[in-house]
Amino acid sequence: MKKIISIFLLFALFALLIFPINSYAAPLGTIDVKTDKTTVRPGEEVKVTIDFGEDLGAYTMDIAYDNNIFEYISAEGGTPNDTSDKVRVVFYDSSGGTSPSRTMSVTFKAKSDIITSNPTEFSITGEGLANSDASVNYDDITIPIVKNVTVEPQYIDYTLNIEHRGEIIAGEEISMKISYSSPMGRYYEKARLVAEATTPSGANVQLIGKDTSNLDHDIIQSGWGDSQGYKIGGKDVEQILDVKGKFSQVGDYTITLKLIDRENSDAVIAQKEFSFTATEKQTTTTPEGNTNTEGTTNNNTQNSIQQEEIKKDQNTQKTPEVLPKTGRNIYIALVVVIIALLSSYIYFNKKIGR
Repeated sequence: MKKIISIFLLFALFALLIFPINSYAAPLGTIDVKTDKTTVRPGEEVKVTIDFGEDLGAYTMDIAYDNNIFEYISAEGGTPNDTSDKVRVVFYDSSGGTSPSRTMSVTFKAKSDIITSNPTEFSITGEGLANSDASVNYDDITIPIVKNVTVEPQYIDYTLNIEHRGEIIAGEEISMKISYSSPMGRYYEKARLVAEATTPSGANVQLIGKDTSNLDHDIIQSGWGDSQGYKIGGKDVEQILDVKGKFSQVGDYTITLKLIDRENSDAVIAQKEFSFTATEKQTTTTPEGNTNTEGTTNNNTQNSIQQEEIKKDQNTQKTPEVLPKTGRNIYIALVVVIIALLSSYIYFNKKIGR
């Protein structure tokens, strides 16, 4: 009997050593990781929050991050230690189960000098997880829990424009500027500028620009630049093209500029419509019967010059303010001389008579 009891106690002791009654391993299946933003602007903060689903008395959690994109700001729910690419948060309820923790969080800040779109992730692992009274130890989180975010600037839509000076004359070339710009343009690997035109019946319009090889390109017919597109995007994007426009006939025209993404089935990035009116060349007939085809502007200029010359001639021929005296002025002088001579004669005769 004693032998049987000894064997039973031996097995019981062995079982206690192998299977402690106050602790066992179990998966923590209720853990939930969230970020308060999925898109983060440069200089903005994002918080990573871990909800364990129940109160824990102990845990050590690691949150790995890209230190080229983020910097560590603060943590709640434990003692943090930032190693520049990973934040470790350690928690232990030293009160014996009266002050457990259900959640913890770490706050990061996106670096302010970012000017491109940066998809990135936070990777979460953990160990040493136990329930509030430490009666249950949970499995380590060795397979990372990943939360994806994107850090990118606040992009501003591209603006398209066509400018020209002076009147558009049918059949004549006119200098024009085509441009697109953005203070912070979204990045595209294969963007391209194209144009479409609506014209009067039988008319056509051209927008001719020269490339770096001095070759002509009609933007309406073939677009601008490499047919497969080119890179655009970033801060203070601007491209200005000097082109020669030519509208073949008198009438109203519409030109639609488009910036397209060749990499995305020519999806339209930006688009704007512009209206133009081509007029007929003005002709005038000179007094001699000759036809002047230089336009009313030249006539007006010549008339102005002629009027200025007439004014100058009139100014040089103005009547003097005081006219010179002629005619009777000579006789008055003679009378004065004669009176003076007579007075002298009478005076001397009186003097001699005395």
